[in-house]
Amino acid sequence: MNSNTRQALIDSAVTLFSTKWYGTVSVAEICRAAGLSNGAFYRYFKSKEEIFCAILDHVVRQIERALKPLASMPPSQRLPNFVSIIYTFSQAHTPLVRVFREGQYRLFQYERKLKDVYRHAFHLVFGRAPSIAEYLFALAGLRFASIRAALHQIPVQTDALVMILREGLLKPQPINTERIFSTSITPLPIELWPDNRYLLLAEGRKLFGEKGYFETNIHEVTSNAGLAIGSFYRYFESKEAFYKEVIRSVGKDVRHFISMNLGSGLNPVEREMRGLWLFILFLSMDRYCYNIVREAEFVLPNEVRDYYDAFHRGYLKRENPSFTCDTTTCIEFMLGVAHYLGIEVIFDNSPEIARQTIEEMGELYMHGLGDGAHR
Repeated sequence: MNSNTRQALIDSAVTLFSTKWYGTVSVAEICRAAGLSNGAFYRYFKSKEEIFCAILDHVVRQIERALKPLASMPPSQRLPNFVSIIYTFSQAHTPLVRVFREGQYRLFQYERKLKDVYRHAFHLVFGRAPSIAEYLFALAGLRFASIRAALHQIPVQTDALVMILREGLLKPQPINTERIFSTSITPLPIELWPDNRYLLLAEGRKLFGEKGYFETNIHEVTSNAGLAIGSFYRYFESKEAFYKEVIRSVGKDVRHFISMNLGSGLNPVEREMRGLWLFILFLSMDRYCYNIVREAEFVLPNEVRDYYDAFHRGYLKRENPSFTCDTTTCIEFMLGVAHYLGIEVIFDNSPEIARQTIEEMGELYMHGLGDGAHR
């Protein structure tokens, strides 16, 4: 078999999967883009899923290879190089990162494979196996901030990331866990007399979350909402415009739920911990929101950037005086912790870890992981 032909197919698939949702890419399209016949494809791969999995495995191996030099470095150099390697990989291999993000969502076993690679790197840097909270603190914020820098050109500072991992990002404060984990929660308002636009958005949110954008059609939305197709076009000019509104409503609901339940009198650390707790509670009540936002990364990437930017702006409004380093980097780091904690809870069936993890995360926010060079 010709390895050049196989690589040409993989390169073509990476390009297509990184710019389009998996479900819309066909084997024929991969072959056309590679200038090869369908027959050539099936000499190397049994299916579209097989080539997709081959790419995901390749990403894991590439990251593992990039991190391998840490083992031969002096301990004092491992932490800054750990940060640099992960940040640089996202910058240098953005298409692969895009594909892996869909794979992480679609085939969670590859996230577990990558997690094993990162846990080994953590052990090299900090001299111990990480707890769940330590792993999330070290990798969630770093990965998310690096990806946002690569995909959305957010000005993340790598030296600030090193400082956060080593020393934390918030000034030490006393923590009252009773206030953080209070079960006195106000649900989002319920529309007793919803108008047609509200009915359409509610049904669209359910169908997009269950079936995905491409498998949902407007006739199904209107039928399930008990409306005629004409009602849809009185409010939305197209399915894409409708999807935009669904994404915006998801972001608005998450932010509103958290803000209305944060409470008063919390110090900055308690506020961040309660925000994480409320985010997990929201996901437990509305699992569709995560699916919608993840798929939208490929359907409407600019809308997803706006989704995360809105959370970033919410942090800026607080003008938190307790950040210990660059504000933008700290905010993106904390958004990443929430994002990957959500993945742990939803896709790894670990809701019982949430409270204990958030309690430990508060300590990490204030003190960091220390410096592996001194362990």
